[in-house]
Amino acid sequence: MSRAFVKEDSGADTLPERPVSANRNLVTRRGLALIEAEAARQREALAAAGARGDRDGVAQASRELRYWSARRANAEPIDPPQEGEAVTFGMAVTLEDGNGRQRRFRIVGEDEADPKEGRIAWVSPVARALMGKWTGDEVSLPGGTMEIVAVDPQPETF
Repeated sequence: MSRAFVKEDSGADTLPERPVSANRNLVTRRGLALIEAEAARQREALAAAGARGDRDGVAQASRELRYWSARRANAEPIDPPQEGEAVTFGMAVTLEDGNGRQRRFRIVGEDEADPKEGRIAWVSPVARALMGKWTGDEVSLPGGTMEIVAVDPQPETF
């Protein structure tokens, strides 16, 4: 029989996989908790979709659960050092431009990044420019040159 006369599936079974970053999956303790919470949420969504007989919902939740399970499996929780002024993963950095305007960034894992909230992924160009620098160092960023005026090693609270 010709494929022209075969009913096509909705496409739910053929959702493309979410790409998993090839970078190390460094996470803060907060980031690890967020990954675990998302995996739990997707397990619940999968169960609910299965109970409803919702094939599209099952496919979507299954794909998300595979992604978050993979991210949890290769997560490397990193705690920033308690002392020191060199910028490393997990630290918050306050920058100041020549006009006295300040910006604060926390360097976090890829899944935890939210630039609007000041959380930038450790693989981002800004984070890479900051890593290893010290208070008082100047850093060239896309918005211009800024000085590191403070480094906070304290982990972010939920």
